[in-house]
Amino acid sequence: MNKSWPAGIAPFPGTPFARRLIDWQRHHGRHDLPWQTRDAYRVWLSEIMLQQTQVETVIPYYARFLERFPTLESLAAAPVEDVLARWSGLGYYARARNLHKCAQAVMTRHGGTFPADPTLLAELPGIGRSTAAAISAFSYGTRAAILDGNVKRVFARAFGIDGFPGTKAVENALWDLAEALLPERDVDIYTQAQMDLGATLCTRGKPRCGQCPLADGCVALRDGRVAELPTPRPKKAVPERHGRFAVIVANGAVLLERRPPAGIWGGLQSLPELPEDADTAEWVARRFGLTVTRVAPLPGLRHVFTHFVLHLAPERVEVAAGDGVRDADGLDWWPLDALADAALPTPVRKVLEALQRATG
Repeated sequence: MNKSWPAGIAPFPGTPFARRLIDWQRHHGRHDLPWQTRDAYRVWLSEIMLQQTQVETVIPYYARFLERFPTLESLAAAPVEDVLARWSGLGYYARARNLHKCAQAVMTRHGGTFPADPTLLAELPGIGRSTAAAISAFSYGTRAAILDGNVKRVFARAFGIDGFPGTKAVENALWDLAEALLPERDVDIYTQAQMDLGATLCTRGKPRCGQCPLADGCVALRDGRVAELPTPRPKKAVPERHGRFAVIVANGAVLLERRPPAGIWGGLQSLPELPEDADTAEWVARRFGLTVTRVAPLPGLRHVFTHFVLHLAPERVEVAAGDGVRDADGLDWWPLDALADAALPTPVRKVLEALQRATG
């Protein structure tokens, strides 16, 4: 073991914790996921996509992404706009920007090969300590501990660990435990087992404790605290924001504007955002040099981000066909029937899909 057993946490009774999970994984774990390979590029891609996103959601995006970028070299050489377009709909777009930067960094710093050392992996854009350990364990069999959301939940329940895992003290205790539990061999199987157990049995809601290989030693199950652990995030008011957006249309196309590289939807194509108190027709005419023929409200949309809720108020703005666009840098007319190729944030895509349905 890398460390002595963490203070205040009782060792798991009976058959060792890691051995239970390894044996369970071999017989009951997932073995047919498309990224279960020793190819570090594909492992890394899946680990980034799976951050805060469910497996079922990731699988089709993963396949489409590899069709466009089958190798690290092809990804590093592509324009970031192409990367964002393939990522569109997965959310948390900083992941896509960091993915592109990471591919370029691996090419320049490491000769196009992901390093096996988790410390070096963690120095690359978008890769934290747990992700680095997972990439290294799956690709190279490195003995390194992970601590993603699934693992935190399994540990909190199995060992009866109180406190919100997002606090520094609890997270440090969980890392100590993760290091102490590492087996000497089969680390890749053990790592997959932790992920699979949390994703399929020890789930946040409706856990299937009767099928769990840890059931006879689980502190939370013994004490009737499965629903209480891990301790949830302290509740606080979620900020509500409001935004007006101009859906400027002409000749079956919509005007899209690329967002600044940083901030909400950084680098993506979006709808121009209207100032809060602006007259829509006057603002569009002044900002873009377009002749507005009609303005009409579109159905609003509520979108939940990690730290706030955004209420979108889109307005359809019809303009005269053939008009030019003033200040054209970052602006593009996109045919409504070609929006599948645009790098759009999910709520903007929903607004435009609703517009397409309404216009037939």
